[in-house]
Amino acid sequence: MDKAEFVKDTRTPVKYLKGVGEVRARQLAKLGIKTVGALMEYFPRAYIARKLNPSLRELKPGDNIALTAMVSWVDERSTRKGRNLLNVGISDGRATITCSWFSYPKSFPGLFKPGATVWVAGSLSEYNGQLQLMHPEIEFVDDAEEHDFWKKREYLPVYGLSGELTQKFFRRVIYSAFELFAPQIEENLPAELIAKRGFLPRKVALQKLHFSLRPEELLGVRKRFVYEEFFYSQLLWARHQRFHSQEARGIAFENKRELTGRLFRSLPFRLTNAQVRVINEIFAEMTSSKQMSRLLQGDVGSGKTIVTLFAMLLAVENGCQAALMAPTEILADQHFANITRFLEGFSLKVVLLKGGSYKGKAQTKAAIAEGAANIIIGTHALLQSDISFEKLGFVAVDEQHRFGVQQRATLARKDEHPDLLYLSATPIPRSLSLTVYGDLEVSTINELPPDRVPVKTQVRSNQKIELVYREVAKELAAGSQVYVVCPLIEESDKVDLLDAQRMHKHLSTKVFPQYSCVLLHGKMPSREKDAIMLRFKAGEIRILVSTTVIEVGLDIPNASVMIVEHAERFGLAQLHQLRGRVGRGGQQAWCYLIEHFPLSGVARERLDTMAKTTDGFVIAEKDLQLRGPGEFFGTEQSGLPQFRFANLVTDQPVLKEAREDAFAIISADPSLEQQQNALIRKFYTSQFSEKEKLILY
Repeated sequence: MDKAEFVKDTRTPVKYLKGVGEVRARQLAKLGIKTVGALMEYFPRAYIARKLNPSLRELKPGDNIALTAMVSWVDERSTRKGRNLLNVGISDGRATITCSWFSYPKSFPGLFKPGATVWVAGSLSEYNGQLQLMHPEIEFVDDAEEHDFWKKREYLPVYGLSGELTQKFFRRVIYSAFELFAPQIEENLPAELIAKRGFLPRKVALQKLHFSLRPEELLGVRKRFVYEEFFYSQLLWARHQRFHSQEARGIAFENKRELTGRLFRSLPFRLTNAQVRVINEIFAEMTSSKQMSRLLQGDVGSGKTIVTLFAMLLAVENGCQAALMAPTEILADQHFANITRFLEGFSLKVVLLKGGSYKGKAQTKAAIAEGAANIIIGTHALLQSDISFEKLGFVAVDEQHRFGVQQRATLARKDEHPDLLYLSATPIPRSLSLTVYGDLEVSTINELPPDRVPVKTQVRSNQKIELVYREVAKELAAGSQVYVVCPLIEESDKVDLLDAQRMHKHLSTKVFPQYSCVLLHGKMPSREKDAIMLRFKAGEIRILVSTTVIEVGLDIPNASVMIVEHAERFGLAQLHQLRGRVGRGGQQAWCYLIEHFPLSGVARERLDTMAKTTDGFVIAEKDLQLRGPGEFFGTEQSGLPQFRFANLVTDQPVLKEAREDAFAIISADPSLEQQQNALIRKFYTSQFSEKEKLILY
């Protein structure tokens, strides 16, 4: 399309840029780039300096590097497994690093010419005393550009890629986008805030991020875009706080202490101090006239279910119904069994509602609609349009991050605005809570029951796996059950990792042939997975080899061993959740984290953290610190703003500034009607109106 034919608007579909077209537009869409404006806001994640980096001898294992060096030698050979291995030496003239690839195209080795200048990025490890980069990202700087503009640049931006997209393509279309559309870049912050915080105009800041000749100035430029993200997300929460506190009237329950007192006296154990404190926090809000919207977080085994049952009984003794929604049928079954056991002897009707067709479902729906059912345990089926409640007063959502915000909003609007309690076994750091949950009240059970024995965690090399199997054999001989988790379902040509299928065959035929050993993975139908887990729970299966699909929250009291293969490949949150699957029966349990070399510095830090602590809150903070921005504990389900530029650890001072400014503006002008807020209102309405509908109830 000719330049003159463009509609001069950054909302123009990116496919109309020269050299893009339909195919590349689809690949760009996978990166979230559908318009010219989105392309302009797709920031470089690194910058290539054309000059050599004279500091290789200062590097050490664990360092994450991105630097320019020169190819010094190339060596391709076959491994004992019959796979090809490519080693390339890169040098700065004083020291050398080996770059290694196990999987690569046939033409790849021929690209490396001794003396060629290359840019590499990756995590350094050590092998036989030599610094090594395994499967690093690489770009050949000598012929990196054909475009005249980029040929002359001392620094080249590096972008995250998808599909068959290349850095050359990205730089070319980025240049084209700014050449054609730079005058149409709109400002989204008022002049007062730009001056107050010392920001550059948006048009200038965007161009500097892509084309700067002074990378050292980019930290200050980037702050502007971090602030933007925080500012508009905090506007959302400021309006939520303003309007929710005025409009969301709930049910003012009376603490009658009838059913709740009876439950307290009948418990076969003593509540922890933390459980008592949290129950009091929940009761205080339930007895107010405001609709409760509270997050209950507590580590695996901290007793969130019994706390929830107290809240449910408070609603029931006030003539209301209470519901608990779980993300899967197997967890709903478990909650139903546990709550029924706790309420044995109570003259209350507890029912279970699941999806699909089954005998007795119509009667259950009728009991819910007529009010005969006091407590309803269910799955997503509770959200179906044909489910009506007689008087719903309380709703708890287990593993709440696994439900979308639209689903949670549907529950919040039912009947007379029931009180809402969101349960999470994944502790949320306060810094994340402010951005993902806004002003949501948080109750924390930070104490485990006294009979809960901490799981002992050991990090072991895969070279010593036979020693681990000897220890596991003792547990099996004593009657315990074992989980073995692998990162892949089946063998892959792309990565050299252990897979669950090969591990299952090895364990069931070579290591523990005398015990029943079953494979479980995510490609199985749900019913088959549930059947296997129920057999494991019943003790019919002694060893379960699985990917990470093993159900969060499911109680297998007899499971005392968790083995995680390639533990260096898992995040801290995943490792903590996996460890939480064992030690739920009061006995000593073990978690073996099997590391495979080479190991990055970050991976080493994760494994060390797991070995040092079982405190989920310490682990959550460390996970956020190590991972920085991006998805965190399923926040993609929140339906709220995703942070492309902000780092929730290092950018806390910017969050504080943005929150202060946003709340001050909404305090003075809640509906953004004043003329000085017209620009804010325009941008906020276009970007956040739909999200606001979901949370302003």
